[in-house]
Amino acid sequence: MERRDIEIFLTLAEELHFGRTAERLHVSTARVSQTVKTLERRIGTSLFERTSRRVVLTPVGRRLEEDLRPAYRQILEGIARAIAAGRGLDGVLRVGFVGTAIGQLVLEIANVFHARHPGCRVQIRESRYSDGVGLLAADEVDVLVAAADTTNVRDLDQSPVLLREPSVLAVSARHPLARRESVALDDLAQAKVLRPRGFPDEVDEAAVPRTTPGGAMIERGPDFGTVQEMLALVGAGQGVFPVPTHAARYDSRPDVVYLPIRDGLPFEWRLIWRTAATTNRIRAFSEAAQQYLTAGRNPLLEK
Repeated sequence: MERRDIEIFLTLAEELHFGRTAERLHVSTARVSQTVKTLERRIGTSLFERTSRRVVLTPVGRRLEEDLRPAYRQILEGIARAIAAGRGLDGVLRVGFVGTAIGQLVLEIANVFHARHPGCRVQIRESRYSDGVGLLAADEVDVLVAAADTTNVRDLDQSPVLLREPSVLAVSARHPLARRESVALDDLAQAKVLRPRGFPDEVDEAAVPRTTPGGAMIERGPDFGTVQEMLALVGAGQGVFPVPTHAARYDSRPDVVYLPIRDGLPFEWRLIWRTAATTNRIRAFSEAAQQYLTAGRNPLLEK
């Protein structure tokens, strides 16, 4: 049965009058009559007893009405909730992030957002490097804060760049490079560069190319799934890895040194979400983030 057929049947069962049913649903009386005849042919028995004076449900019609009405009401309520979620700004917005500093940034943006939209609560969820966009795909978060450009990634939308940070190289305090004040991308040939586990090749190569600008091969080291795994490997001398500048402040360790990369690409932080799951809540959170991070402000580096 089509939704419209169910609607006509249930309305007629309530009104017990073809004319009033047609008027209420803004259809013709002929349409109501034809729908009932089609349902009766499909079911194999009469659903209504019709005379020139009255219309009443048959026992089968009454049982069908009793079975359908609660289910139909549940469908309508589900549709209404979906519309409210898509158009409204109440409820919960789930935001994913990687790293302590970004988590703090998300909470500061959430304060701006909540002041504008007190009916919506922001729920944060820490993601791992190895999760990539998996939390979005699994519908475990609505939006993800990430240093990635998904312009050419199917089914994903993104905000404008919210925050740019120069890149620094995390190296072991015992590595020869640690005695330098800064490094260049050509210096990556002197060490193994760790590989984030689960990252698509195109995203990984955007951060760590296969060769240096001078043409030397960049050797890859062990992989990691979390920030703490990465730092442990770097501290143990098993590899190096480019990270945003704020890491020197938030992930300070005695066995890790952070060196500016003179010709390194900046980290560009954005909000990323599934195109099919776009809501006004996400749009409003993006606007709040852009308002908070105006004029190139970087609260992660502020004293």
